[in-house]
Amino acid sequence: MKQRLNSYFFYFAFLQITCFYAQDLQTVKVNPDSLVVSENKNKTQQIAAERLTEDMLVSGQKYVVDTIINGKTYYKQDLKITDSLNIKNLKDHAYSAKVDQLWLDELYNNSLYDSIYQSVTDLTFEEVDYPELNTDTLKKRLLELDAKTPFNVAYNPALESVIKSYLKRRRNSLQKLMVLSEYYFPMFERELDNYDLPLEIKYLSIVESALKPRAKSRVGATGLWQFMYATGKYYGLDVSSYVDERSDPLKSTEAAAKYLSKLYSMFGDWDLALAAYNSGPGNVTKAIRRSGGYENYWNIRNYLPRETAGYLPAFLATMYIFENAEELGFSRAKPEIAYMETDTLHVKQMITLDQVSEVTGVKIEELQFLNPTYKLDIIPFIKKETYTLRLPVEAIGPFVANEELIYAFAKAEFDKREKPLPQLIESETKTRYTVRSGDYLGRIARKFNVRVSQIKQWNGLRSNNLSIGQRLTIFPRNSTATATKVTTKPTTSTPQVAGANTYIVKKGDSLWSIAQKHSGISVENIKEWNDISGTSLKPGMTLKMYKG
Repeated sequence: MKQRLNSYFFYFAFLQITCFYAQDLQTVKVNPDSLVVSENKNKTQQIAAERLTEDMLVSGQKYVVDTIINGKTYYKQDLKITDSLNIKNLKDHAYSAKVDQLWLDELYNNSLYDSIYQSVTDLTFEEVDYPELNTDTLKKRLLELDAKTPFNVAYNPALESVIKSYLKRRRNSLQKLMVLSEYYFPMFERELDNYDLPLEIKYLSIVESALKPRAKSRVGATGLWQFMYATGKYYGLDVSSYVDERSDPLKSTEAAAKYLSKLYSMFGDWDLALAAYNSGPGNVTKAIRRSGGYENYWNIRNYLPRETAGYLPAFLATMYIFENAEELGFSRAKPEIAYMETDTLHVKQMITLDQVSEVTGVKIEELQFLNPTYKLDIIPFIKKETYTLRLPVEAIGPFVANEELIYAFAKAEFDKREKPLPQLIESETKTRYTVRSGDYLGRIARKFNVRVSQIKQWNGLRSNNLSIGQRLTIFPRNSTATATKVTTKPTTSTPQVAGANTYIVKKGDSLWSIAQKHSGISVENIKEWNDISGTSLKPGMTLKMYKG
């Protein structure tokens, strides 16, 4: 009898599983006439991963069978989008989105490179009056720092001069760099540790580039670690029309670690290795000869090139200030963006950062910051080559869940661009825009409702750098009248447009979904017009929706 009951049990379980798989393959289109939907229930807020009973389904939405428990059927939303070019309604897996949800601020402001470069080349080592830091305290802290690093951090008046000069004249810049370093230093430390190098070498990147991945010196050295073209190639950094891996934070750091390891094996001294990294081993060996055979950096400093003479003191001063930041009155603020709040994925087709910005809602400036390797803001696809896209964690899920749709959208965009420019844009819509203080390409692109890549194409720009007073040719998507008003009237918080409508926020609305309902209006437009800093909306809120 017991055996027979077990047989019945397994037979019943088999039928249940068979029934589950058979029904799970069926897409259920809810018939509005067959289901009673209560307006009072907040059904549009049900997340895709939640199990829904039949009475909870919303009319007009698509669902698939999730599971059957005790003979009762449970549903979940169907995330598939049938139109291959419908890029306006991307949805993520709700549970994954919940797990990935991390706070993130936008970041696109790093103009410190030029001032850092000048400070290193123009060091005078004159005595600096800075009573907030007395010499005895400095000597004590330098001694403590010397004990925990392989670098020679012995006190000398020249180093004291640089430290006090930085604290007196560069405090604001150093504070910004401390915040920015919270993004870069974790990846630097990992690579340095992989090659058994002193972790304090991470401070060298501040002296080299002010943590600006696209920094370029007057002689062509590029990236966070300022590689020349030939040296970068030698250490495996690819440079092409689309890609410059000298600007890739991870790859360039690995190359720098290899190069510094080689230099240390040659000189057996970290101070000399850093000097050689800046000016080349030949200049260091010549300085040793000219000094009469001294091998201490401070003894050969006067025989080194001017920039290199200030290079190690700038490095040691930076290390001292960062290592004693709290005692010196600096704050350890949360970074604008954290490395652990980002992730990468391999691209499977050519795509632009503009296109990624449009489908994910991530600002173009943030994408450029996270993906500095791509010179033209275009991620190429080449067989046997691997190119990655770094995104904020919360954008990874929607992208991966809708890859085919996104790549179809990108391909359609590229196909359109095959047509000559005159067929795409009427010449009478052209306007000239004069760059003002505080302008950058992303801001100008949003002002005219165009893309950064388009502005660069129309003006032959190969970088994102702009100069105040520079004149740009723009083909705005707005009408000619609107474009004229934008260029001839001062910028205000309210756009100079012909008229405005309002929109009442409904349950389930987001900035993205509202923007898609209004042609020619972006998420940034809505945020600017309504003074919205975040992304949260409340049902019943009235939004201003300007139209040209």
